[in-house]
Amino acid sequence: MALQRPDKKPANPNFSSGPCSKRPGWTLDALKGALLGRSHRTGIGVKRIMEVIDLSKSVLGIPDDYILAVVPASDTGAVEMAMWSLLGERGVDALGWEVFGKTWIADITKQLKLKDVRLFEAPFGSIPDLSEVDTDRDVVFTWNGTTSGVRVPNGDWIKADRKGLTICDATSAVFAMDLPWDKLDVVTWSWQKALGGEAAHGMLALSPRAVARLESYTPPWPMPKLFRLTKDGKLFTEPFEGKTINTPSMLAVEDCLDALKWAQSIGGLQAMIKRSAASLKAVENWLAKTDWAEFLPEREDIRSSTSICFKVVDPWLMDKDPAEQLKFIKSVEKLLDKEGIAHEVANHRNAPPSFRLWGGATVEPSDIEAVLGWIDWAYNDLKAAEQAQAA
Repeated sequence: MALQRPDKKPANPNFSSGPCSKRPGWTLDALKGALLGRSHRTGIGVKRIMEVIDLSKSVLGIPDDYILAVVPASDTGAVEMAMWSLLGERGVDALGWEVFGKTWIADITKQLKLKDVRLFEAPFGSIPDLSEVDTDRDVVFTWNGTTSGVRVPNGDWIKADRKGLTICDATSAVFAMDLPWDKLDVVTWSWQKALGGEAAHGMLALSPRAVARLESYTPPWPMPKLFRLTKDGKLFTEPFEGKTINTPSMLAVEDCLDALKWAQSIGGLQAMIKRSAASLKAVENWLAKTDWAEFLPEREDIRSSTSICFKVVDPWLMDKDPAEQLKFIKSVEKLLDKEGIAHEVANHRNAPPSFRLWGGATVEPSDIEAVLGWIDWAYNDLKAAEQAQAA
């Protein structure tokens, strides 16, 4: 049955999970101070990049003895840099329960071709048994599964006295979830997801243990220039001092600084976590009274507050083949896009047919509340139209 068209529209229709929505109130005026036409290697250029590094450490509460760098190729580049530079010294436990985690598994097994690898995989909506992971081996995992809406519930499974390194892709978790930094040796993220920034820049945080590995172990494979973190057997310190490996966009740097200063202005990390949690709660409340949809994650304790994924359980749609299911979900997305209500609410192309809303801190929880009524309306309106046509 078709529903009445809602009255209230989201103030911001951007719900994409990458690039994510800009912070509230953002305009091009935020970029007025960008260091354009100047070298990133000048004193002022390095200072601006170091401001990004220092503000990131401050907002996130990264330990003082960790080092942080701006690196090429977004979060993907940061993860690959870590894996190519650090893995191979000991066995690896690789975890994957959605698209990106499984990508890192493929790189470990098919590109690096490591032999001593244990795989811990789970289908979309689930998570592997973390108690079986051995952190005396190196561990590669995503903290938050961007395409499944499944997050790691905590860091209790990681030993404080571990012998291996934990390499954590945290791009859809930082600035929205509490990370146990003392349990993480490598943490990566990107500006365009965590902060609603512009693309192509990644962040790489290393613990003292990760630095010690870099200086005590040399991988047997050729190392592309963009991945090199050592020089003559010692840490290559320049990237961690604001002297990036390749040329960054100083316009994107300015945009990142704007987002970080906004984060500070609203109360820092805890305020950002609270905003994200409020968006998840809005979806929880809606699903509790919606009969055609439910969370993609099976358990409450593993539900993401950033990449919020929910699937259709309506027998009318679920009796169709997956291609038809995806086509219908895409038709809901197209209708909302046409109405100017919401953009990019269908899940990743490689995920099961489902919906996904970005609920990170740059999204207003009130917009999440508003868009849910429109998704309900669009789903039921299009369903009614198809049923009428079939009759």
